[in-house]
Amino acid sequence: MANNSNNKVNLGFIGLGQQCMGLLACMIGDEKVRVVAGCDVYDLKRNRFEKRVRDYYTEKGEKKVKVDMYEDYQELLARKDIDAVVVATPDHQHAIIAIAACAAGKDVYLEKPMTLTIYEGKMLCKAVRKYNRILQVGSMQRSWKEFVHASNIVRGGKLGKIEHVQVYVGRNSVNPALPTPIPCNLPRMEVPAGLNWDKWLGPLPESVYYHPDLAPVISEEKGEAKWGCWRWYKPCGGGLMTDWGAHMFDIAQWMLGMDRRGPVEVIPPGFGYAKDLTFRYENGLEMTEEDFGSGPGVKIYGENGWVEVSRGKFTTNNKDFEISEGAMLAEENALYDIDRGHYGMFFDSVLSRIDPNVPVETGHSSCTVCNLGNIAVELNRPIRWNPILQRFDDDTEASALMHYQYRDGYKLAIE
Repeated sequence: MANNSNNKVNLGFIGLGQQCMGLLACMIGDEKVRVVAGCDVYDLKRNRFEKRVRDYYTEKGEKKVKVDMYEDYQELLARKDIDAVVVATPDHQHAIIAIAACAAGKDVYLEKPMTLTIYEGKMLCKAVRKYNRILQVGSMQRSWKEFVHASNIVRGGKLGKIEHVQVYVGRNSVNPALPTPIPCNLPRMEVPAGLNWDKWLGPLPESVYYHPDLAPVISEEKGEAKWGCWRWYKPCGGGLMTDWGAHMFDIAQWMLGMDRRGPVEVIPPGFGYAKDLTFRYENGLEMTEEDFGSGPGVKIYGENGWVEVSRGKFTTNNKDFEISEGAMLAEENALYDIDRGHYGMFFDSVLSRIDPNVPVETGHSSCTVCNLGNIAVELNRPIRWNPILQRFDDDTEASALMHYQYRDGYKLAIE
């Protein structure tokens, strides 16, 4: 720890968009944290971040506030005094930056979905363990009371034998039929002053042109008029499948005890008996992605009833499972204290060197489920997956979709 003498984590932020601003507000007030640097390829975002940090510490009575800003994340990672970084860039930069951070000796709080591709996830798992780093994935629902309560019921066996799982990840106007991304055929537009488009692209091909849907023009007063739209387009993101899916499939995997494992077959909607996108596990259990009437969430049916959970809502048809509104239930003999919160767990882990509640392998298995859904839909046929060896057996077509060719000059630091 660079700043271990006062038991604080020196923290840098990489990717200073709207998501970062929310994370900054949640993290900067933690007594175990000192925000010392930020990095973004857009100067207005750097200016906004710097002002927020300076204003916060100034209001706390500090007269000389030092926060350094960078356009190139490698310069921030080269800082010996930085202990950990928050990576909140678009998804296509997650793996390349997080792996470089691990190689530089930094711990990482990484936004979901953990990586853009399955291969990147495998390499990031390898990097975290090779360099002995702490990585917390931003799957913060695992630290929220309603999801903890629902998981306790299912994992504790109170539902009895699980019969079926429904997950809904939402729809939008870009692709109202499915949660998958669409081809990026946006017209080329003029790059705004202050945005380094080449660095924004990173490993993506140069055939992806600048468009406000990918990197919106912002104002220092109003911020982004719309944000995160890059995720609706291939190859920049995985659509709602990886956006809300990284939250809701993650909860389903957790409840089913399938962290670090996953389905063995994925069947696209309309193929054979599958009315909806269907994930089949080795024990025969099936999980479908479908709208069950309550917005993005998870509903699990067992022989003793069902439980349904979404943000701020827990419902069940079994009165024995009900929870009073506002109650905070911690898991019995829990390894982690949910009262500390998802971000606080990360800082505690950095200081203790004990993995947080969503370590890299868990983030990878949840992200893999999302990617498998996209691959099955793209190929429009069932795919068979080996979750132990993390590969498609005898399926070169599906295997080719586990990654994409980075453009020249980009590679993962562990390769």
